[in-house]
Amino acid sequence: MPEALRVVVADDSVLLREGLVRLLDEIGVEVVGAHADADAFLAALDGTRPDVALLDVRMPPTHRDEGVRAAIEARRRRPDLAILLLSQYVEVAYAQELLAAGQGGVGYLLKDRVTSIDELRDALDRVASGGTVLDPQVVAQLLGRRGDPLASLTPREREVLTLMAEGRTNAAIAGQLVIGTGAVEKNVTSIFQKLLLEDTGSDHRRVLAVLAFLQR
Repeated sequence: MPEALRVVVADDSVLLREGLVRLLDEIGVEVVGAHADADAFLAALDGTRPDVALLDVRMPPTHRDEGVRAAIEARRRRPDLAILLLSQYVEVAYAQELLAAGQGGVGYLLKDRVTSIDELRDALDRVASGGTVLDPQVVAQLLGRRGDPLASLTPREREVLTLMAEGRTNAAIAGQLVIGTGAVEKNVTSIFQKLLLEDTGSDHRRVLAVLAFLQR
């Protein structure tokens, strides 16, 4: 029997923090710590050895970017630690900062996503396995900033690009769009050609390439 995923939670809202702990327990995740601020999270990190850190973006004392700073420091100490940030709002700059190191095992979701057990479990599993998870609203905002050459993409290619930027694999994209993986691969190839991006077999590097294009 595989070992349960070990997760540490850090959020200054006691209601959300305790709610997350209960949700995680329901889906068979082992919660190895629950903290109200970034300092407490970092102080307990070495002793708890979690697989994933589930962090609020804004925590005491300034309620600005303490979660992002703590995530970066935690990854410096534990490069193998997966990070899933939660935010009340779409804050593209924080998502970009989290991804800047070019490593996998990172995610950024809006807090509304934690109301769905399936969404939360999927996100945790994906970052724990080294993938990248981005909230669709973050991706939509990035896509909305760009004009040409995105205008050259077909409607289907835009759908594939959106899901690819969220960190979905070709198989997951095929399942969501109800098309074959071969059709997804053809669309991905066309997207990379039109956007002049290097195609790569690494899902995380593929996400980074797309994000780099959308953010420039």
